[in-house]
Amino acid sequence: MNRWLENETKLTSIFAGISIVSLILSITGVLKDILSVDIAWIAIILCGMPILVGAINGVVFEHDIKADVLVAMALIASVVTGEYFAAGEVALIMQIGSILEDYTSGKAREGIEKLIRLTPQKAHLITTGEEKDIPSEDVKVGDRIRVLAGETIPVDGIIVEGETTIDQSVMTGESIPVDKKCGDKVSSGTVNQFGTFVMKAEKESGDSALQRMIRLAQEAEENKAPIVTLADKWATWLVVIAFACAIGTWAFTGEFMRAVTVLVVFCPCAFILATPTAVLAGIGNAAKYGMIIRSGDALERLSKIKRVAFDKTGTLTYGKPHVAEVVTLDEDYSRTEIFRIAASAEKRSEHPLGRAIVAGCKVDLYDITDFKVIAGRGIKAQVIGKSVLAGKADFMKSERVDLSIATNQVSTFLNNGATVIYLAINGKMRGFIALADIIREDAAATIKKLVEHGVTPMLLTGDNEQAAGAISQKAGIKDVRANLLPEEKMEIIGDYAGSKEPICMIGDGVNDALALTAADAGIAMGGIGSDIAIESADAVLVSDDIKRIPYLLSLTKKAMQKVKTNIIMSMMINITAVILSATGILTPVTGALWHNFGSVFVVVNAALLLRYKDE
Repeated sequence: MNRWLENETKLTSIFAGISIVSLILSITGVLKDILSVDIAWIAIILCGMPILVGAINGVVFEHDIKADVLVAMALIASVVTGEYFAAGEVALIMQIGSILEDYTSGKAREGIEKLIRLTPQKAHLITTGEEKDIPSEDVKVGDRIRVLAGETIPVDGIIVEGETTIDQSVMTGESIPVDKKCGDKVSSGTVNQFGTFVMKAEKESGDSALQRMIRLAQEAEENKAPIVTLADKWATWLVVIAFACAIGTWAFTGEFMRAVTVLVVFCPCAFILATPTAVLAGIGNAAKYGMIIRSGDALERLSKIKRVAFDKTGTLTYGKPHVAEVVTLDEDYSRTEIFRIAASAEKRSEHPLGRAIVAGCKVDLYDITDFKVIAGRGIKAQVIGKSVLAGKADFMKSERVDLSIATNQVSTFLNNGATVIYLAINGKMRGFIALADIIREDAAATIKKLVEHGVTPMLLTGDNEQAAGAISQKAGIKDVRANLLPEEKMEIIGDYAGSKEPICMIGDGVNDALALTAADAGIAMGGIGSDIAIESADAVLVSDDIKRIPYLLSLTKKAMQKVKTNIIMSMMINITAVILSATGILTPVTGALWHNFGSVFVVVNAALLLRYKDE
């Protein structure tokens, strides 16, 4: 019985299949002379009992009248009058609706659990004369922790020994790792990419930035109220009207069977099928174009969106540093030669910026010797017999390289959000390479189409103002918010969520999970997006094709229009059936068949949505 109440899709599907066979045998009368009872009882028990128990549970224990109550009334009335086929047929239709609804509901989100699994399980505690591993939750404020290369930082703290480069994309979404030195703060959940450093814990594990993200995500999920179906919203009134019509028919005609027929045809089969059939068709259409909508509730929320908030890195951009420009500062070195020497020097580097320089160079590289990495600062190498330095400004200054020759040109790139790697040859500045995250080709066209459809775009990013401004200008977004932590993104989203201007968040990283969960609807980039972002979202772009976003929003609106059409038509068909039943034209069996015309209509009308095409 418990499994019936849960309406598990597989079990319900099996029961529905058996019920279909029993109803066919019942209406044909094949086993009439063999069995002592109508075989339609199989459908009544398998499909009707869960409805009956659900209705009783709702009224008695939850003190709530739902659509199940009206269906249960029709079932009981049909059984009492001996119309077993009508009872079984009504029960079957309702369970088919349940199957469709379960199918469109999607799997439960796992984003919060995956956030929890990001938390490091251990920390290397440094005590007097020894170092030992302890559970990360046992770290106390003031403890000295050693973090090795490739490890996730266990708690929030400050570096007290060593230099390194930290991948902060989990918390800020920055595409380019950040160099850290003594005195710099580091956050739990971020990744140490190079070398080893010692940090002093400033917060315990439970108070860390990552744990705060987990708590906020849990609260946002709990506060997102489920959407109640229209049939359940109106169930109380439908029950009252159905009883009034049935009693009125009995009172005026004196025929109990007409009253029973009214109850049977008043059963809102088509009304309840109206939503799941259109939602299923909408989800199927979206899947054809590489978009996964996770549930019917998600589709409904997406249909109401008036504002879209984009993350920058990995959403409007490709999420990786690319060579934007190579500049030579010495006439003895061509642009191509500067690029070749820099790429040759960096070819043994494991730093993302070094790898980006190597990947961007399309000519054969020189052999190198005496390669050395200065963690978090730059590299040294001998290239074709020349001493080469490549790195950031502070590294060059520490090596007594004069940067004044590059100041004016470099400032232009820095103001546009690029990262600059300087190149010195034999102790003299010879050129530099600007790296930046590149905007997606379809970004500007996508933003333009959204605006044409009456949707307001905005940019929310953890990146700096220069990088955010450069990308937003190219994309055509006027509302820009930069330097945001995950909870700050969430707060901005919360200002719009549930308002007259419902908001959709579009992101790809762990740092977007809070905003995706808090928004009225969330869309994740499926190809490069993190598992946590994908699980926190209501829809996923499988191939990261952002130009599909306007179509997705348009499709969901179309699906909800189908729902409204289905509801209006099903109600008109039901009203007609009530009139025909009250006048005696329809019997319980013919009434059941008639009102199923509404069910057929909503299914066919919803199926037409599958033909809707992207422009």
